[in-house]
Amino acid sequence: MNWTTTRDLVVAFWLGFIPAALAAYPIWKALLLLKSRQTVSQYAPEGHQLKQGTPTMGGLIIVFGALVALVMASMTLSHDVQAQVRGQSHVLSGALVLLLGFSIIGFVDDFVVPKLIKGTRGLGWKQKIVMQIVVAVLAAWMVNRGTGAAGEGSSLLSMAGTVFLILFFSNAYNFSDGLDGLAGSLLLGLAAGLVPIVLIVGADPALAVVVVALVGALLPFLYLNAPPARVFMGDVGSLPIGAVLGYVIGSLGTASHYVHGIAGQSATGEVFSYATHEVRTAPLILALFVLSLMMVAELVPVPLQILSVKVRKKKLFPYTPIHHAFEKAGWKETHVVAMFALLQLLFSALAISLALFAAPSMLGSRP
Repeated sequence: MNWTTTRDLVVAFWLGFIPAALAAYPIWKALLLLKSRQTVSQYAPEGHQLKQGTPTMGGLIIVFGALVALVMASMTLSHDVQAQVRGQSHVLSGALVLLLGFSIIGFVDDFVVPKLIKGTRGLGWKQKIVMQIVVAVLAAWMVNRGTGAAGEGSSLLSMAGTVFLILFFSNAYNFSDGLDGLAGSLLLGLAAGLVPIVLIVGADPALAVVVVALVGALLPFLYLNAPPARVFMGDVGSLPIGAVLGYVIGSLGTASHYVHGIAGQSATGEVFSYATHEVRTAPLILALFVLSLMMVAELVPVPLQILSVKVRKKKLFPYTPIHHAFEKAGWKETHVVAMFALLQLLFSALAISLALFAAPSMLGSRP
């Protein structure tokens, strides 16, 4: 990691944090005035019913800060010849599409539908998935166009993998937004693994910039979401954040090599030259899977529970998403959140260790 990359990450953090911090209180007050209240599912544990009426859509704070950071980063990269060669502007454009598109879907689900159709909690799952697929395909196409695949078949496979991960992470992260501080803590833990992995394997630094911008924008929200939560993310925040995380992981996992650039000359006359290096796919995929285990735990039990109830007429788990099962078992909410956050940090540390085997040439050892 060179000085330029370090500077970009620091700038991305503050570009996300400062707008989010300035907007946090006005957005929270606006949500109170709009009476954007959370409707707790009747199937949630008894203690969870106390959160009924807590303002939702606080994720607008995060989305606003991240959008400002990524727009400003995109404007900078659009004038950088080296960034254009490496496809960084396409990476940021794809992330912006996901932030905007999925936050609009979340807003419709959180606010528009419940206001227009009384008695409903939001969009139906089929409507939501179709809308998510459209936005995810557009973003995956943009990043695939920017990085370039080896061939048409490889290109389609990369796009399909990225779209799947966008949908998977978007909905998994959405399920984690229920306990005070849980979704925010998981994002911090995921970022602690993702950013080092991007840098270790020599992937596009713009991917790390995207994650760091999200972290900066998260912190003001996390202050309001700390127990007892005064606001929750809502779909307007959790859907786009999860989608961007899936997008970053998809961009990492669907490539077998990373291009650091090619010989050329910038607009200022500076000569630059970068090399291409191979990445060992198996250890990288394993690292990303380990990093994602908490998201797997949040999402996978839900369809399994539904299938079991429909087919066997019996539950597999006391409650889903899985964090509610621990509440049902008598755990305090803060204990559940702490356990999930620590597990995510552990998985992130293990994923970083595995990533070291994916690109040994980047560390100066024999490939």
